[in-house]
Amino acid sequence: MSSPSPVTQQPDRSSGNTSPRPRRLRGPSWLDLRLIGGVLLVLVSVLVGARIVSAADQSVSVWAAARDLSAGTTLRSEDVQAVPVRLFDASTSYLQSTADLVGQILDRPVRAGELMPASSLQEPSDRVSVALPVPSTAVPLDLRRGQLVDVYATGEATGAAPAQTRLVLAAAPVQAVDGGSQGALSASSGLRQVVVSVPSEAAGPLLAAITGRELAVAILDDLTEPAGRSMPMPTSPAATTTAAQSSSTAVPTS
Repeated sequence: MSSPSPVTQQPDRSSGNTSPRPRRLRGPSWLDLRLIGGVLLVLVSVLVGARIVSAADQSVSVWAAARDLSAGTTLRSEDVQAVPVRLFDASTSYLQSTADLVGQILDRPVRAGELMPASSLQEPSDRVSVALPVPSTAVPLDLRRGQLVDVYATGEATGAAPAQTRLVLAAAPVQAVDGGSQGALSASSGLRQVVVSVPSEAAGPLLAAITGRELAVAILDDLTEPAGRSMPMPTSPAATTTAAQSSSTAVPTS
């Protein structure tokens, strides 16, 4: 009697339990929409950020006063300095640093650090600079260019008339101060040269008024001339002497 042969069991293919076929992974493509969208987003962010930064730094360079300057001061390069500021729509109201201000004359006082308004310059006027020889002891130590000064003259006593001191120039802008403690003028004569600006028609009478007289200057605390003051009418020493002699020799009529 023969033994039964083993039966081989075939897999049941109808049940659908077959293993899935593995798929091959693909590398990223440059045409991937997500990659393109990310790159565009980064570029837009960079452009928007640069636009915001540039808009926030809309600064212009304008002139500002380097020191206190009175009206009538003839400007030099050291009187002003360029500063960057953001003025937006008001930029045309101030003097751009590209403007040449050397030789221009101020029409109004400007404080140190103040921006120079476009309206602060006056039209060319008929003014001249006059050098005044002033004793060193009659010049304030803090006298400097750009200030306003009053100038006093003291004449010599004549006969019975005592020496008189009077104002010969009021609120004059100082253009320069030379002959300090180390200057040649001060060392040789004890004088300092104070250069002031005056209208051309006042230069002659002023020079006549100070001839032969000792001068002294006084600094005005403010950069503007006090209200109600006017420059006195200068007279020459000869005229003053003649008037004094006439008054001393006059005989009253009966």
